[in-house]
Amino acid sequence: MNWKEIYQSKLVSVERAAAAVESGDNIWISAMSDTPMHILDALSKRYLELEDVHLHSGILMRPFDFLKGEYKGHINYHSIFLGPVDRMFVPQGNVSATSMHFSNLSWALKNNIKPNVFMVTCTPPDENGYMNFGPVGSLGNDTVLQNAEKVIIQVNKNMPYIYGERNYMHVSQADFICEADYDMPVLQNPEVDDVDRKIASHIAANINDGDTLQIGIGSLGNAVAYSLEGKKDLGVHSEMLVDSLVYLAKKGVINCSKKNFNRGKIVFGFAAGSKELHEFVNRNALCEAKPFDYTNNIHNIAANDNMVSINSAIAADLTGQICSESIGPKQFSSTGGQLDFVRGATMSKGGRAFIAIRSTANTKNGIISKITTSLSKGSVVTTPRSDVQYVVTEYGIVNLYNKSISERVKLMISIAHPDFRDELTKEAIETGLI
Repeated sequence: MNWKEIYQSKLVSVERAAAAVESGDNIWISAMSDTPMHILDALSKRYLELEDVHLHSGILMRPFDFLKGEYKGHINYHSIFLGPVDRMFVPQGNVSATSMHFSNLSWALKNNIKPNVFMVTCTPPDENGYMNFGPVGSLGNDTVLQNAEKVIIQVNKNMPYIYGERNYMHVSQADFICEADYDMPVLQNPEVDDVDRKIASHIAANINDGDTLQIGIGSLGNAVAYSLEGKKDLGVHSEMLVDSLVYLAKKGVINCSKKNFNRGKIVFGFAAGSKELHEFVNRNALCEAKPFDYTNNIHNIAANDNMVSINSAIAADLTGQICSESIGPKQFSSTGGQLDFVRGATMSKGGRAFIAIRSTANTKNGIISKITTSLSKGSVVTTPRSDVQYVVTEYGIVNLYNKSISERVKLMISIAHPDFRDELTKEAIETGLI
């Protein structure tokens, strides 16, 4: 049979595709915009007839029924990175968080998660019968495809086609194919405020023409990128491609001409953002999606001279320990790729790693300092102080790399909110930090 005949022989309804799931199945669902929406809706309707089914994904874009507490034991959900939707359902008890370095995702899929079922949304086949995984396709899909016993595909004609040597599969590799189109879900960009812009201004002053960028999720990273319009010949090697980087590429600021690794290519693990972002990456030869075991490999990150990583934090202590994934013991997101890029950037010739943090937070008990003598009980250390280089608040930027404890403490106090500096100094003296 030619590929068109193979495709037709595997074409089923959405309901039939969902019916292929059996009790005890362990399923990898491609994340975010690549999630097969219609199949998951059909699967959710079957939950009472299923037992011990486990779904693994991250940053879901819709409040699927299977996230509800009553689905526990029938269809269980495990998130490798809690997004706003996943996080909203955590209190109901059917969402568990798995925290890992994204550079280890392929290893974890092979050795820990071990899915026997693969579900993903793809583009329609090309002239050779290959379907593209789209903007999130490099996030573990090729690893799962090699080992899955059942491969269930939803074809969506609106899926962008993203170049990348491990971002596609042939129709012959599928067991079930269904067709169900939907508009690509978008990831809303958080609003950038004056504090973000002030922090961004400190970082932007330390970014040079020809640097290669990685920007993490959130308003602070976007604020930095939007402040770089005056730069030239910037490159991108990032786990995530966001709207602010697309903005710079459209302006010609990002052209990747100075990269000495993957020159001329915007390299990323996944793309998430607006409709404009999806349109930009669609069949754009400048853009290339690669799996996390490539993008987040510290040696690949360091292979670009003048590599700059820009990430944000929830909290920091006076010695420079960085918490970016929990509020106390309560998991908020995940480890993700922050430490991968901090280490890769500091290994790079001329590289720099920035951690951005707002100096204060508004709570029900009033304004608190986000820089504290010690992290609150249960807080997760995402980036150890021994790896931290630059820390930035709206009050300045300091370099902690390989500094003594007392030097670190004094530097961190210098960029804390002025209202808390005396108290932090007093506590640092009392605890023997200075």
